[in-house]
Amino acid sequence: MLLFVLFFVVLLGLHFPLLHLPYFWDEAGYYVPAARDLLLTGSLIPQSTVSNAHPPLVLGYLALAWELFGFTPMVTHTAMLLVGTFALLAVFRLAQRVANNEVALASAICSALYPVFFAQSSLAHLDMAAAALTMWALLAYVDERPLAAAIWFSLAALAKETAILAPLALFIWQIVARRCGRGRLPCRKDANESGTLTPARLWLLLPIAPLIAWYAYHWHRTGFIFGNPEFFRYNVQATLHPLRFALALGLRLWQLLGYLGLYLLTLAAWFAMWLPPLSDGGKERERIALDVQFFFLAVIVAYVLTLAAIGGAVLARYLLPVIPLVIILGLSTLRRRVRYWRIVIAIVALAFVVGWFVNPPYGFSMEDNLAYRDYILLHERVAKFVETHYATSRVLTAWPASDELTRPYLGYVTRPMLVFRTEDFTVEQLMSAAEVRSKFDVALVFSTKYEPPHPWLERWHLWQEWKTKFFGYHRDVPPQAAAQILGGQLVYSERRQGQWVGVIEIEQVQEARAAGR
Repeated sequence: MLLFVLFFVVLLGLHFPLLHLPYFWDEAGYYVPAARDLLLTGSLIPQSTVSNAHPPLVLGYLALAWELFGFTPMVTHTAMLLVGTFALLAVFRLAQRVANNEVALASAICSALYPVFFAQSSLAHLDMAAAALTMWALLAYVDERPLAAAIWFSLAALAKETAILAPLALFIWQIVARRCGRGRLPCRKDANESGTLTPARLWLLLPIAPLIAWYAYHWHRTGFIFGNPEFFRYNVQATLHPLRFALALGLRLWQLLGYLGLYLLTLAAWFAMWLPPLSDGGKERERIALDVQFFFLAVIVAYVLTLAAIGGAVLARYLLPVIPLVIILGLSTLRRRVRYWRIVIAIVALAFVVGWFVNPPYGFSMEDNLAYRDYILLHERVAKFVETHYATSRVLTAWPASDELTRPYLGYVTRPMLVFRTEDFTVEQLMSAAEVRSKFDVALVFSTKYEPPHPWLERWHLWQEWKTKFFGYHRDVPPQAAAQILGGQLVYSERRQGQWVGVIEIEQVQEARAAGR
């Protein structure tokens, strides 16, 4: 409890300036509306948005927090910080169990400071809860408590369906390890046949049951098992292409080993492997048991391969359940072989903190560091401008700004506005909108993707083609050019750290104002 309170106070202090911010992207687009529907109607199936079939554990947790403390962004983000604290405590306990106190403390600190973990700690997404529950399940697995591990894994799967990968990976690992003659596994077992389904192994299959029950209920209520058809097509059917898998696998490996400062830890651990182990008092420093390293690797590989094959958006937060395992392994290696390992870890931690504020020289998801704060501040100001000057006008914009303007409870406007929605702000979409400009009076345009000033691989046309084909990449037209295409005047524009917003007044509004004068 003392550690939990300590971790929470630190996280709360680091995140306090962010807790009041309105909801961001997928928060606004799905998770908050779905949890709000549960709060208001008691329905596990969202009513105000199309169901994506995600399990309801986190949505129920948020609804309970709102019921007890009120429906505000502060309550939402503080509730998620508690989940992040729970995850950090699990990382500490797991590292303490498989290594020692020094590695445990360093692992908790580095995990907390890693930009993706830091940003996701207060956002209302599912992945932090899945990571926390998976870490506790792995701790129970190491402690040879198969029933407790099965319960934790079941809760993780009810937080997010992809958490089922961990127990399945361990189930397969146990069978393969036995048949290959590996030594003692860190889990209670029956010492009979190597490849049989012993009771300890069968516990790992238990988490499948509640997940199947949830999907059966979802199918009964909606007629769809894995969410609405468009969601399933985007995340599964459209991703099953060999080249797309190879490209996504490369991106997943980068997110696992190099993304936002992780490359420093990976390189340091790699070079440390060439050094002899250090000794304390004539005794060689211990490493993490090989069987533990192998089952860590089994879980990591399962996540990387599966999430390279499915998932329309290759988001780094999907790997949160395994990133702490990489950190634990890397830090344990450094402590065992590098005399000044604390200095190396301090450099890695500093690089993580820099990653909060400094965007990488390539396109990345804005939810992976404080770029999401820049997005929210831009959209807060532009939404207030539009509401103040065009309260009754019809606004052309794209998702998620379309939800920001029509759902006041998201924190951007005080009353719903009339929205005419476009898919994005490419030349093609804007030209199509220009043909029906009588349907809207003003346009709110914004950068839907982060674009670095000098992106890597910009001149590699084949890579641009692959991004467009397999990952939905597009170029948004900047505000001045969008105004020319739409036949209007740019009346508001703001830029912040590679992101921008703009408001365009269409000609018929200008003409009406001139006639009124």
